[in-house]
Amino acid sequence: MPFFSYLCTAFCYSNMAWCRNLVCWRVALCVIKNRKMETIQTEINGVVVLKPRVFEDGRGYFFESYSKRDFDKQVREITFVQDNESRSAYGVLRGLHFQKWPFTQSKLVRVLKGRVLDVAVDIRKGSPTYGKHVVVELSGENRLQLFIPRGFAHGFVVLSEEAVFQYKCDEFYHPESEGGIAWDDPDLAIDWRIPESDIILSQKDMVNPLLKDIDSPFDFNVSLY
Repeated sequence: MPFFSYLCTAFCYSNMAWCRNLVCWRVALCVIKNRKMETIQTEINGVVVLKPRVFEDGRGYFFESYSKRDFDKQVREITFVQDNESRSAYGVLRGLHFQKWPFTQSKLVRVLKGRVLDVAVDIRKGSPTYGKHVVVELSGENRLQLFIPRGFAHGFVVLSEEAVFQYKCDEFYHPESEGGIAWDDPDLAIDWRIPESDIILSQKDMVNPLLKDIDSPFDFNVSLY
């Protein structure tokens, strides 16, 4: 935290009576402002990396992992309805997954422990970035988060010995609406950054079709919200 923010915080704690006046509101505001996440636009419009402001000292650390108020203001308005968490060993690859209309999902993903390579593929027909993908390394150390809007297939592979992965969704899980794309689709040419011989897949993900062989349920020119 910048020195001025430390000074503001110390002033508020040592002069609580002043917190009723305008001066202290300005002091408090400078601390609140520093808690906002930094948003980083990726090469595909709508897919956003979020970098939290982390406060660390001898006791440990603190950061806001999610604020609806700030997310709505900095990314877009959204209502998440379900949180999911998984633990996976090195080499486990989950994906590429999506839910079909009308149960399509946006996701906000992060890693609590370990390291994963996270991938979002644009599968909106008519999109100028159709078939393109964004790759971001997420870890318990960098604390980055990735927002993946509706109309994208999503997957990740574990780079560390194990990883605990957590994500928020704006639609409930509907197994009858599941869709998938082959992780090794040559047209996507995703570099998963680990040897192919180390990849561990579920039975379901072993038989996902190529992107060219599916009729994508998403249209870039039709709102998914």
